[in-house]
Amino acid sequence: MSETEESEGPIIRLKDVTIGYDPEDPLVDIPEMEVFPGEIVAIAGPSGIGKTTLLRTIAGLVSPISGSIEVCGGAPSSPPKRGELGYVPQKLGLVRHASVLHNVMIGANAGNKAPWALLPSSLARSKALEAISSMGLVDKIGEPVRRLSGGQQRRVATARALAQSPKLIMADEFLSELDEETMQMVLGSVIDYVRSSGSALLVVEHDISRAKSMADRLLVIDDGRINPFITEITAVEVKV
Repeated sequence: MSETEESEGPIIRLKDVTIGYDPEDPLVDIPEMEVFPGEIVAIAGPSGIGKTTLLRTIAGLVSPISGSIEVCGGAPSSPPKRGELGYVPQKLGLVRHASVLHNVMIGANAGNKAPWALLPSSLARSKALEAISSMGLVDKIGEPVRRLSGGQQRRVATARALAQSPKLIMADEFLSELDEETMQMVLGSVIDYVRSSGSALLVVEHDISRAKSMADRLLVIDDGRINPFITEITAVEVKV
């Protein structure tokens, strides 16, 4: 962890957090978890163990059963401010009848912090076009989302998140349905953004080998706890 990270503080901080939908049958207990600026953290574990619920809880879409969650420097248990969190959920949440550009402009306008900016600005459009280009979708810019393949739709959702210029990106298996070449392009664009902007990426990834290759830290949910991934030799270390 660098001096800059320490001085800025974590982008995500969880303390004594329990998540789930039933207090009598919680999914995961998290004594402490922090994610710092410029960091890429992957979460792995079996299906149905609470990975998606953890992302939704951090995003403020599900209330924790107990504990304190701080996101993007906000007050405990308060949702992030408009545009600070770029979220790529499993079900994507795209406007299927609208074009690729329209969907990505939703993210670009969410990242516009000026409350009086009711109309799409040239800057927002520029950010949307840049994000679309980074996902290799320029030739699909006017295409309705419903006509795209599953992998292309996933790239639209990722472009929408990038166009926000968020402090934090959270992605739920956003590389699924992508071939190897496309996956490397998408992942490279997201990592470049995180490293250059000092934001952070928290990603759920079912493929542990892929998670280890992309992340500075890998956390595994196992038996209702979240733990650092340990190999027989050493823990996963932050890449320099």
